[in-house]
Amino acid sequence: QVQLVESGGGLVQAGGSLRLSCAASGRTVSRNAMGWLRQAPGKEREFVAGINWSGRNTGYANSVKGRFTISRDNAKHTVYLQMNSLKPEDTAVYYCAADESPAWSDSGYDYWGQGTQVTVSS
Repeated sequence: QVQLVESGGGLVQAGGSLRLSCAASGRTVSRNAMGWLRQAPGKEREFVAGINWSGRNTGYANSVKGRFTISRDNAKHTVYLQMNSLKPEDTAVYYCAADESPAWSDSGYDYWGQGTQVTVSS
């Protein structure tokens, strides 16, 4: 089993930055793809960013491309999401997820964290 714990959420003004972290435990995820997804109030959960097992291949939703960067440190069993130029529409609960596959995708994740709230004020 894999346990995922997110941290780094909070309240930030529009235009600001936050870095989310996701620490994995219970079983190594160094061979697993990882992703970040988010869910805003009243909306369905949506894909934000994904990264393959090695960190060499990443993908982003169009809404965050150029502003967010996903990365990972397999030695620390941690995945990051650097969020810059934040907008009020980025407000959501952000979830870290792990996939049994080594290749990232925008859906079908197998393990989930509890989520961390990100609120962007205008």
